[in-house]
Amino acid sequence: MKYALIGCGRIAENHIKAAIENNLELTAVCDIDEEHMEELLCKFHLEHDTDILRYCDYKEMLFEHPELELCAIATESGLHAQIALDCMESGVNIMIEKPIAMNMEDAEKIIRKSEEHGIVVSVCHQNRFNEAIQAVRRARETGRFGKLSHGAVHVRWFRDEAYYKQAPWRGTWKLDGGCLMNQCIHGIDLLVWLIDAKPVRVYGVTRQRQHPYLEAEDAGMAIVEFENGVIAEIEGTTNIYRDDLEECLLFCGEKGTVKISGTSANRVDYWEFAEGDNTDREIKTLDERTINIYGNGHGRLYADVISAIKEHRQPCVDAKAGRNALEIVLAIYKSQKTGNPVELPLKNFSSEDMETVKLV
Repeated sequence: MKYALIGCGRIAENHIKAAIENNLELTAVCDIDEEHMEELLCKFHLEHDTDILRYCDYKEMLFEHPELELCAIATESGLHAQIALDCMESGVNIMIEKPIAMNMEDAEKIIRKSEEHGIVVSVCHQNRFNEAIQAVRRARETGRFGKLSHGAVHVRWFRDEAYYKQAPWRGTWKLDGGCLMNQCIHGIDLLVWLIDAKPVRVYGVTRQRQHPYLEAEDAGMAIVEFENGVIAEIEGTTNIYRDDLEECLLFCGEKGTVKISGTSANRVDYWEFAEGDNTDREIKTLDERTINIYGNGHGRLYADVISAIKEHRQPCVDAKAGRNALEIVLAIYKSQKTGNPVELPLKNFSSEDMETVKLV
């Protein structure tokens, strides 16, 4: 399967690694900075591979290679939607780094176009494939929790000025958003997916406390109400001192309680159910080793997308999943802006609507 990567920044290494693991044919890479392309290829000893074409203009790449079957989009967030729409117009299946877009209108456009053109679209919420998260999903699907009471996600990470100054778009409302949009959105996706019910109302508060050179928030908290009565707490921050602390999820039900922790929701901290299962002993000690906060899920995500393309089905993390995670983040932003709870579904709201809001 012929594959191309658009955007060769911080997360691109995970994409190339996953593409190689899944035997994709790396046809081209694209970035506005030629050095970024070469640095990325060097990491995989591919810098002398003349069969891998380099482009600074993704539209030129799409035009010259109509045979492309899959493109991954790993540019700054504010460019995701337009690149995705252009790829689909060229008939190319796509994987979009989170978030799917920066506003609800663009997210809905992507969903509609994917359905109209029969294009497979996946959003890179790769932590769904963590072993611990898969275990929670199985427990939910088999009813082991009973009636779910509430849930929570806490993303407590560290980002310093050096991180934000790696690229001028980081922390801007137009191209990135803050810690909820960039870092916590993975945990939000997991929370919504595992509660497995429609969110109906969001109460949110955001602040900008320790990164005065940013436009967007470095701390945010929210309560989400779901149609089945479940309530959930969200905390996201990049203000943890010195190092990443955890990405933690908690689910409390009448017949079971689970806490997943680790830097990327990769470890089981607590696993107790009224009715035992022959897999519980192994799950209770589950601690999936990872080399960074991105976890091990990209390779598994790629495998699922490739299968979805071949089998003409929706991938596990489809465009609607990306839209759902985005909706929660934007609802938190809108709640901060208005000072009121936000009813869902959310329509016509953008991260750029926050440009006049002071976060103090």
